[in-house]
Amino acid sequence: MKPEIHPTYKPVTVTCACGATYDTQSTRDSFAVDICSQCHPFFTGKSRIVDREGRVERFKNKYKRK
Repeated sequence: MKPEIHPTYKPVTVTCACGATYDTQSTRDSFAVDICSQCHPFFTGKSRIVDREGRVERFKNKYKRK
């Protein structure tokens, strides 16, 4: 391996929107994520709609019965 061409991995903290934190290593600084394994519907088994731009609400309003 050639010296000084590979990125340096440093310990970082990943923070989820639900409040969970994870310690890992990355080339980036500490960062935040929207969904993690503790709050993702696939892993928790709970139904949760992840709506970022109001798409679900617009769909419901468009097709709601009068």
